[in-house]
Amino acid sequence: MDDPTRVEWREWGPDAFDEAAEADVPVLLSLTATWCDHCHEMDRETYAEPRIAANVNDSFVPIRVDVDRYPRVRDRYNMGGFPSTVFLAPDGTVLTGAGYLGHDGMRQVLDSVRTMWDTKGSGAGRVPRPLREDSPPAGELTGDVESAMLGQLTETYDEVAGGWGQSPKFPLPDALEFALKRDREMALRSFDAVGANLLDEYDGGFYRFAADRDWSGLQYEKLLDSNGALVRAFANAYLHTGKNEYREPAERTIEYLTTTLWNDDADAFANSQAPGDGDAHALDATDRAAADEPPVDDGVFAGPNALAIEGLLTYYAYTDDERARRYAERALATLRSDLIADGVAAHALEGDIEFDENGEPTPLLTNQARTLAALTTAASSLDTAVLEDATGVADATIDRLRDEESFLDGPATGVGLVDRPLRPLDANVAFADALLELSVLTGEERYRDVARETLEAFAGASDRFGVQIARYATATARILEGPLVIRVATDPGTDLHRAALRLADHEKTVVPDAGDLESKTARVERGETVSEPAETPEELSERVQTILE
Repeated sequence: MDDPTRVEWREWGPDAFDEAAEADVPVLLSLTATWCDHCHEMDRETYAEPRIAANVNDSFVPIRVDVDRYPRVRDRYNMGGFPSTVFLAPDGTVLTGAGYLGHDGMRQVLDSVRTMWDTKGSGAGRVPRPLREDSPPAGELTGDVESAMLGQLTETYDEVAGGWGQSPKFPLPDALEFALKRDREMALRSFDAVGANLLDEYDGGFYRFAADRDWSGLQYEKLLDSNGALVRAFANAYLHTGKNEYREPAERTIEYLTTTLWNDDADAFANSQAPGDGDAHALDATDRAAADEPPVDDGVFAGPNALAIEGLLTYYAYTDDERARRYAERALATLRSDLIADGVAAHALEGDIEFDENGEPTPLLTNQARTLAALTTAASSLDTAVLEDATGVADATIDRLRDEESFLDGPATGVGLVDRPLRPLDANVAFADALLELSVLTGEERYRDVARETLEAFAGASDRFGVQIARYATATARILEGPLVIRVATDPGTDLHRAALRLADHEKTVVPDAGDLESKTARVERGETVSEPAETPEELSERVQTILE
């Protein structure tokens, strides 16, 4: 990212904090992203102002961090959005923080922080609450979890504009998928709102969110991870309805991902596209074609690529779309060969990777969870050989990140507050859900046991979870009821296997190449209930209906 500022930025690391300690001055931590328009604006309007830059350079140690490249720093210091402007003591504790600051706001804050430091020094630093509350409240998994989440969705549902909550309006793919099976009308109206308002009709792909309740005030950046998740969600809506109005947004987004966000050199997906000139998005097709293309961040990151692979393979499973399959296979090959080693998914393909004391990539829970989900989806739809990598990722995560009954976001080592343990609920839930899938595919009950214990570790607070954590209720329901499983004796790609992928709902698990079945047959299971063998897609459909009844 070009730096128009006059600030002498340091890199995140021990050298910067040692410098602050030696000089006895605070740290100014600037959290930014390449896709963040307000970050670029603050650089141009605030940090480029000579007197402000001189003030920062003289009285602080300024550190610039790209949040996509340092997710653990982001998760500990985020002030509610980007840019985040955070003032730290040299030990990494927080003095104060804000979001975007213009000229006057920055001058006032700089003066205030300098006075605070002169008066109290490091004693003014504090540790944010999530890093002080180490152990989540555990509890029992019951059917109340699912009903409470449905109640949350119903209570916060916007009857007028669709979606959930007032403003800003995010697409919330996990909530869309949870509602799809439990309140289809609410789900489909929300799918309609997301498709009508956030899909870029010209270039394809979904914008990040809308600032206002009526889905106006669009934020035009496009991120790989949210687009990958929305491909999966819209593909699942197509599975449930058979309607092209849900297939087409997924198809348009796949076209966008495999063109604009495809990094040919890396044979994988690039990370994001900046908004560019916001006015250009309102132009007609002819004028927009002549406008400058917004810049793309070509960084290749394991987690977002895994989400994209999962989304494309989900779409392929329901449609036989060769474009989706081909690009998913290419990105999957890069993920497996260039990013995964000894069960650890390196955060980035090159550069900006955290390493442990042995010089190996640091396992980060979000990357591990997303990678495991991509691998189990690939095993179910494409090639069972990837299960070896899947079990490697699961075992490495359990071995290195499990602490008591849940998981840390990464090893509790590093500078600043990175050495403080953090147990992110969303990543714990995603990993538990992927473990449940892996348990079915491998027959290994130990993965299901860990999944259950992980969900139980947070169950004491489940009645307070918002709609953003709808996946917790989905995973809990699958644990309690037992997932719907379709076992197929044939290899992936046969008519019987393809039919299995298209049957029932999106929360099922299809196990191809199941060795305990007669040749060329399939059967359906849920809990202790097991169907008679089926030899044709029609028979298999009948078996599924019988089990569901």
